[in-house]
Amino acid sequence: MKFDYAAEEEKCRAGLLYNIRTPEREAAHVACMDLCHAYNHTLPSDFPGRERILRKLFGRLGAEPYVEPDIFCGFGFNMEAGDRLFVNSGCVFVDPGKIVFGDDVLIGPQCGFYTAIHPLDTKLRAEGYEVAKPIHVGNNVWFGGHVSVLPGVTIGAGSVIGAGSVVARDIPSGVLALGNPCRVVREI
Repeated sequence: MKFDYAAEEEKCRAGLLYNIRTPEREAAHVACMDLCHAYNHTLPSDFPGRERILRKLFGRLGAEPYVEPDIFCGFGFNMEAGDRLFVNSGCVFVDPGKIVFGDDVLIGPQCGFYTAIHPLDTKLRAEGYEVAKPIHVGNNVWFGGHVSVLPGVTIGAGSVIGAGSVVARDIPSGVLALGNPCRVVREI
């Protein structure tokens, strides 16, 4: 069965079940992987070259980004970040849905942000269907290492997410949250 790319992308943005099997989608993914590969193989001292690639990769990127290789993104254009984004090494951004970071967000090593949800129904999975739910992160949020943020989560400004946490639900502003599942421990 052939799917219309524009129609499937509209369903994706609306948070509806959509099919991933279109040539245009695959081309967008491969183009993103090429940019990730180029970025991950730049010289550490080539700050201007690295920033040029990041600005091609992200849909929107504020001033003074700093991203350690290796980085992986599915599409890139669905990622938005404010000023002074810091991403440590080995981070993964599965972004068929939007991933939006505010200003002054610090992301520790080996963190993952996942917007894709595959159906529980094996037939639908085998046919290439999924749902995407956006992730929103406020200003001044710090993620410790090895944090996983699941689809549809919003994290409020000024919060800290402890290392190794699995964030499966919204986290309010100004709190320390940690664990699996991630829970608020106290206000900051």
